[in-house]
Amino acid sequence: MKLGLTCPRFTWPGGDAAISERFAAVARGADEAGLHSLWVMDHFFQIPNFGAVEDPMLEAYGALSYAAALTSRVTLGALVTGAVYRAPGLLVKQVSTLDALSGGRAVLGIGAGWYEAEARGLGLRFPSLAERFERLEETLQIARQMWSEDDKPYEGRHYRLERTLNSPQARPPILIGGSGEKKTLRLVAEYADACNFLDGADVRHKLGVLRAHCERLGRPYEEIEKTLHLRVPDGQSIEESVQRCGDLAALGIDHVIVAVPDAAADSSLAHLAELATRISTITPAGR
Repeated sequence: MKLGLTCPRFTWPGGDAAISERFAAVARGADEAGLHSLWVMDHFFQIPNFGAVEDPMLEAYGALSYAAALTSRVTLGALVTGAVYRAPGLLVKQVSTLDALSGGRAVLGIGAGWYEAEARGLGLRFPSLAERFERLEETLQIARQMWSEDDKPYEGRHYRLERTLNSPQARPPILIGGSGEKKTLRLVAEYADACNFLDGADVRHKLGVLRAHCERLGRPYEEIEKTLHLRVPDGQSIEESVQRCGDLAALGIDHVIVAVPDAAADSSLAHLAELATRISTITPAGR
């Protein structure tokens, strides 16, 4: 079983001036602790579950590029990018650049997007839910085309690209976040290398739905990595963390991505380093 770390908060002692140093400690710490992955949220305003809307929030791909320069082994991605926030060709180019500069460690984490207040606040496109899913699927199609030898035009309902040229070439894995049964999990089965659920989802049921979509499409269910976002509360013991991860592995989760109260704290990083070692011997169900 794999362990990852997401960094959803950038409010640390020292204010804005401390962000660079503290985030560097998170990135280096995750790398040195033997974690498999490091993630940031693709938000522009802080989300309600993690702080006040006015709290600091870094742009995802700038932050990931900074992290890439400070690390050597951990994979890097956004958990997850709102598909409508960037033109698809630009997004694919950003992720391809991250992949090139990190030595092949980028992941495209993507979803339909949900935080209307930040989009309206910054003047970004935020269409209806149905249209956001249409644009998400076209973005996935464009990514697959740009990450191939095919640079012919792309013609979709919402996006038209005259030449899907992408150099340097890349093929980062694609992770789709969300647990919607009709649209999201169908997109996972058709396009993704990994899925991501939030803690609290009915994992057993959702994986059953995903398996059914895979069977309808002729896609091997086992090809898809199953990940879950998990918050680790302050004071949780290492035994409690190991037990929680083991329970998730028994349901079929391959990769747990945790959020901790202070990802830059030595105590948090030590906890995660031990947790990564302990769960590395667990084989998730279905593997």
